[in-house]
Amino acid sequence: MSEFNDRTQANLDTVLEETCRELPHHGGDHKTRKYIAEQLIAAARSGKTTLGDLRVVAGRALMTFTGRQAS
Repeated sequence: MSEFNDRTQANLDTVLEETCRELPHHGGDHKTRKYIAEQLIAAARSGKTTLGDLRVVAGRALMTFTGRQAS
């Protein structure tokens, strides 16, 4: 059984796919997707479950991750 309700799970999946669609290699590499997914899950656990909230979290996660890779 999923830890999240159906709506939240759908929002998590949608935002992850939307965010990673912009990445090279047809959706990004495993490390990038995993990092973004972990950030989204943490946000959902803290109560941020709307598409808008999750899109903000995913955008920040992507910027943080790509910033780390550039360093």
